[in-house]
Amino acid sequence: MANTASAKKATRKIAARSEVNKSRRSRMRTYVRKVEEAITAGDHKVAVEALKAAEPEIVRAAQKGIVHANVAARKVSRLNSRVKALQA
Repeated sequence: MANTASAKKATRKIAARSEVNKSRRSRMRTYVRKVEEAITAGDHKVAVEALKAAEPEIVRAAQKGIVHANVAARKVSRLNSRVKALQA
């Protein structure tokens, strides 16, 4: 348990940041899920639109420190290749 005023403030800040980060992570996952669903349905046009919406969300999550930059790049790359495969 925090005893000093600064430690108490730090725990409040951590709790607030955790809420924001949880929201951002959830938002990113939602966008990724929409791409996954479009790929599963086999709809190339919808998948491309969903990917265009998801990519900035994934990159933003990396910039905010929600996911590592390499993880974000890998997610975008893998989604992109799966969407591209639908076209063929």
